[in-house]
Amino acid sequence: MADMKLYHLESCPFCILVSRKLDELGLKYEKIDVPAPRHLRTEVIKVSGQPLVPVLVDGNVVLDDENKIIEYLESKYDRKQERG
Repeated sequence: MADMKLYHLESCPFCILVSRKLDELGLKYEKIDVPAPRHLRTEVIKVSGQPLVPVLVDGNVVLDDENKIIEYLESKYDRKQERG
């Protein structure tokens, strides 16, 4: 099982952006489908303190905004940027 988890909705365009970035970087992660009604997203709320998706958990790092998630992934895992 992957250490990285992505809480998402299949139809969420912001979640799709994050999934594509994870796939582009070749990272292994577990996709966790969440319910559409926000009040039913108890696991997301427990992990991130709020009901919105996407939420990425990478070890002790928890991010809940697609732009922050993508920036984090690029800075930590994108080897192309290191070559400049």
